[in-house]
Amino acid sequence: MKIVPIALVSFTMVVIAALAATRSTAAEETTTYSDFAVFAGGCFWCVEADFEKLDGVGDVVSGYTGGTMPNPTYRDHTGHIEAARIPYDPNVISYRELADYFFRHVDPLDDGGQFCDRGHSYTTAIFYDGDEQAADAQASKSDAESELGETVVTPIEALTEFWVAEDYHQDYYKKNPLRYKLYRTGCGRDRRVKQIWGG
Repeated sequence: MKIVPIALVSFTMVVIAALAATRSTAAEETTTYSDFAVFAGGCFWCVEADFEKLDGVGDVVSGYTGGTMPNPTYRDHTGHIEAARIPYDPNVISYRELADYFFRHVDPLDDGGQFCDRGHSYTTAIFYDGDEQAADAQASKSDAESELGETVVTPIEALTEFWVAEDYHQDYYKKNPLRYKLYRTGCGRDRRVKQIWGG
């Protein structure tokens, strides 16, 4: 039996790990998140978590938009609503596909908030950037209404300024997985979505 020196084994493992990391980085660099979608679907932690599961979507950013107050914060964002800025590669996933996905992961029939979070800050909305996004968003909303047989209350508005939320809100579901899971389950988000859309 041939004995391989431990140092050689360790060196080999380091080289393999480095090559794997290089391949991963190279793969990520080939994806161009050249476009952005901005959706409000209640708690931005949940919107961020839902969209980051999709192929062709980059690092989603939580923030505030829709209002006129400059420099909104979590403690005071009067007039704004919680939203997520979603970078995506249009060669992998289209804006229309993102809009369809959005509607099926919220309660688009509720104009008073989302799930256990009540008030204007937690209402749904699509903020479009340009005529093409506006048309796709409206078509997606119309399809959602046809499928549900009810009026979808989600407004479709032109995007103005998007204010990035505080650091502790970014990737909250990754940084605080247990707290996030307890919140999401307790809030009844997935239960209500399933009740509306089935599945």
